Amino acid sequence: MRQLPLASLLCASLLMAAPLYSYEALAADQAQPTPSTQKAEQPQDKAVTTEHRIKVNGDTLKYQATTGNMIIKNDKNQPSASVFYVAYTMESKKDQPRPITFVFNGGPGSSSLWLHMGSFGPVRVETTNAAPTPPAPYKLLDNQYTLLDSTDLVFIDAFDTGFSRGIATADAKDKAGKDENPAKKFFGVDEDADGFARFITRYVTSNNRWNSPKYLLGESYGTVRAPVLANQLQQDGMAFNGVILVSSILNYGANAPGLDRQYVGLLPTFAAVAYYHNKLPNKPAELAPFLQQVRTFAEGDFAKALAAGHTLPAAELDKIAEQLHQYTGLSTEYLKHANLRVGQAQFRKELLRDEERTMGRYDGRFTGMDKDAIGETPDTDPSDTAPSAAFVATFNDYLANQLNYHPDDTYRVFSFDAFRNWDWQHQIGRGYKTRSPYVVDDLGNAIRTNPSLAGIFSQWLLRYGNPFHATEYDLAHMELDPSLIGNVHFGYYPSGHMIYLNPEALQSLHQDLENFYKNTQHQ
Repeated sequence: MRQLPLASLLCASLLMAAPLYSYEALAADQAQPTPSTQKAEQPQDKAVTTEHRIKVNGDTLKYQATTGNMIIKNDKNQPSASVFYVAYTMESKKDQPRPITFVFNGGPGSSSLWLHMGSFGPVRVETTNAAPTPPAPYKLLDNQYTLLDSTDLVFIDAFDTGFSRGIATADAKDKAGKDENPAKKFFGVDEDADGFARFITRYVTSNNRWNSPKYLLGESYGTVRAPVLANQLQQDGMAFNGVILVSSILNYGANAPGLDRQYVGLLPTFAAVAYYHNKLPNKPAELAPFLQQVRTFAEGDFAKALAAGHTLPAAELDKIAEQLHQYTGLSTEYLKHANLRVGQAQFRKELLRDEERTMGRYDGRFTGMDKDAIGETPDTDPSDTAPSAAFVATFNDYLANQLNYHPDDTYRVFSFDAFRNWDWQHQIGRGYKTRSPYVVDDLGNAIRTNPSLAGIFSQWLLRYGNPFHATEYDLAHMELDPSLIGNVHFGYYPSGHMIYLNPEALQSLHQDLENFYKNTQHQ
């Protein structure tokens, strides 16, 4: 039975008694709820904890999964959001607090479904490598590459994604109107990071994890969030042992119109994809030394040619176009018609045009079919459509049947509202706001102020959107003292944006991260 509010019961009893109250007084009582009523209306934390075990390499791991929402508050101590998370924890050994890693995807506007069900959690969905995964039934596997034996894991869904929702305060409703999304206050580089910082601080406090070694793990736009978070939280007194960036993008400004840096960054990725698809005129025996040649050319002759713009002599144009043909498989005529500046979408359409196939943006190993073969860019991204249904269906099934979590709401895989309304400005230190996020400085400052902070950058070789060479360039410009350069570690894997879609790459990545955790524990 639904219980009536205390104020309503009180008013009813007074009306049945002698008329000692005026109608005005009764109306005032109803308009001003008692403190107990106000307390009951406050949003509350909600969580379900379940016990699990999996076998990993012959060993049994016993762990708890805590699934739920945690309330964060603003500076006025008003509830501002309900943040959805799933935490996997194991019992720690005596006097040895277990590390804890906060994990999130990007977008902006993406839930953390992808990392949760594909990478380092205790279970993962089985998908077809570099090809579409057939429809249900899908298979959920004990994850042999989980990081749970090295660290506790907390997967966090960004605001307005998953089951994370904004909470409207009374003054916000008055200013914005009833229909505005209450999560909108988090739709921005700095606003989003501040909300995540409040959640992590609250989680660490509520779960007595202040003395645990701490890590951040972000993918895609999550690699923008992580440096800002690390820098902000360390300024607030929470130091981190490590930052793990998977498929990084650290400088959106490099893609601004009129700049050529994006083409320099893309070229080694084009070469790696053409190598994979056997489209190089003279394919080298080994990929690694070939890519080093391409890097050298990209930063040297190619960058100089682009800088010359339309003043580049015709003979030099021919020479550069021929070298690009050798490195990308694209025809010299196509390259010259493009003024040597081929975008990622154009490359994805052109390289396999003679086969009437396109390639994935997230992962160049995936191929797709367009309505026709004459367009300039692909209709869809086959590396996105190929695994998505398996991830979404398996997660919803897993949530209900293994985590025992039964919400009334629908899990929001992606928030288009967040993406469309995102404020891309970012405050750099105490200086000005950039119009596009540049977080290299945040990461550099976080390392300089905490010389024990280590970062590992997991580089995908076959992803266009965040080309690996662009990350190499950005990290070389953190202006670190020579004594700190060793804090930065790279890993390279034969996969795309979601490295873990390639089991071979996932195995290598797992081993590198296991070593990273061992080497960043300070006893």
